[in-house]
Amino acid sequence: MVTKEIQAFDLEQICSSGQCFRMRMTEPGSFRVTAGNRGLKLSQQGKKVTFFCTEEEFETVWKSYFDLEGDYLSCLRQAVSMDEYLAGAASMAGGIRILRQDLWEMIVSFLISQQNNIPRIQRCIENLCRTYGEKRESEDFSYYTFPEPEKLGNLEEDALKECNLGYRSKYVVRSARQIAEGSFSLERLKSMGYEEARGELRKLFGVGEKVADCICLFSLHHLEAFPVDTHIRQALALHYPGGFPREKCGGKEGIFQQYIFYYELHKEKEK
Repeated sequence: MVTKEIQAFDLEQICSSGQCFRMRMTEPGSFRVTAGNRGLKLSQQGKKVTFFCTEEEFETVWKSYFDLEGDYLSCLRQAVSMDEYLAGAASMAGGIRILRQDLWEMIVSFLISQQNNIPRIQRCIENLCRTYGEKRESEDFSYYTFPEPEKLGNLEEDALKECNLGYRSKYVVRSARQIAEGSFSLERLKSMGYEEARGELRKLFGVGEKVADCICLFSLHHLEAFPVDTHIRQALALHYPGGFPREKCGGKEGIFQQYIFYYELHKEKEK
């Protein structure tokens, strides 16, 4: 068990920020997350966060996963200084971190996310892992690993409709096949800069600009990526009709995007 006091960190906000789909709040202040082939229980009281794992696992896995060495306080100060709308978004969503998630898992997750909502994406991914992943037991809960490309690439293109993926089944299966057969390299992608990686991702079947940007931001940690979905598009039209001032962001556009996304998703509930 590892307990840390962390500034600008809110597990509930991270859990409902739309960037991760295998994190759950089990009760107020308590959470569990499954990432790749690992599971973790966490709890938070104020700024104190407890990770129910060994010190070694915290240092080698979860510190990086939650981007705990990122300077988010300076991002919040910058957002507040930019304009009134972004200041309001940052004040509501200032506990969000950009997670460093598994690349293959993010490719599949955001292929599934197209024309979909968060609860349904979560169910699709849970179905996928239960059907094709391996069951594991942690000290606190059981979970299923995320299936490897080799396993999904051998399926018929419509096989994942049984997991409720619908037409997205062929996107996932074909992309898995590209990776399993070696025509697309995940390791090579990890060594690329943002623009090159964004273009390379478009070679995967079913990956468009928004999905590529989500993968770049939430796995490859290219913080200049700025995914535009319906919520972001509406916010930009209303508050930034001349375009979002990316030149003022210092390469942290993706963090501000998350503030805006969370704000647009939750502001009515907060009111």
